[in-house]
Amino acid sequence: MNPRESEPWPLEIRVKRAERCLEIDFDDGQSFTLPAELLRVESPSAEVQGHSPSQKVVVAGKRNVAIRELEPVGNYAVRIVFDDGHDTGIYSWPYLYRLGRDRERIWQAYLEALAARGLSRDR
Repeated sequence: MNPRESEPWPLEIRVKRAERCLEIDFDDGQSFTLPAELLRVESPSAEVQGHSPSQKVVVAGKRNVAIRELEPVGNYAVRIVFDDGHDTGIYSWPYLYRLGRDRERIWQAYLEALAARGLSRDR
């Protein structure tokens, strides 16, 4: 049961290793498929997000990153361990929901940031 009735609560989370994605179903009926690459480059860790929006790092070369494992963090989040060794992001339920809901906009902004810096999803 959702202890915070105002926010959607996850019902089920599945790692789809072959597809390199995370599927998550919420109690408001929304379901999202989040690619591992998106989760990695939008990691909520300080390493990626910095300590302010101006410090956010554009992470390149993660097209083929995979999810190694999920670790529960209390009843409010998961830590995602990626096969590139990154494991410091704590993905709260609201953060995962926002990534799913705004996936297209976030992804487009990421692609534009890569292009603006001459970076690639492959290296």
